[in-house]
Amino acid sequence: MSLQLKINTDLKEAMKAKQEPLLSTLRLLKADIQYELTKNGAQELNDEQIIVLIKRGYAKRTDAIQMYEKANRNDLADKEKSEAEILKSYLPPDVPEDQIIAAVEKFVVELGASGPKDIGKVMGKVMAEFKGANIDGSKVSAIVKSKLS
Repeated sequence: MSLQLKINTDLKEAMKAKQEPLLSTLRLLKADIQYELTKNGAQELNDEQIIVLIKRGYAKRTDAIQMYEKANRNDLADKEKSEAEILKSYLPPDVPEDQIIAAVEKFVVELGASGPKDIGKVMGKVMAEFKGANIDGSKVSAIVKSKLS
């Protein structure tokens, strides 16, 4: 089952069960998907494109959580946290840190990277290696910087 079909099915189920946080989050996600479909003139998005949309929505939620917590608006932060958890459930599992470290070490040797000037090259190779997987770019960046410093 494609991810787009799964989201549509879950949206219908959430409507029937009147699950409000899930329903509102899936409606926002469906609107993002519909916008991409209209923009591209496509009938359906592939799973990789939808994962990009979900990651974008997840990142927005995590940024909002930090801002709301700084402003002592825990009620809004909690709402954003629940939406972020719902979105995260549609993402593939995170890439384990040991796999990231192994890939970084492999590309450091392969590219002959020796210092901070090579961080971008190594980052590009590692991110390309895990394309389509759920990988945190900031975690990769930190690992690459620690290896090349």
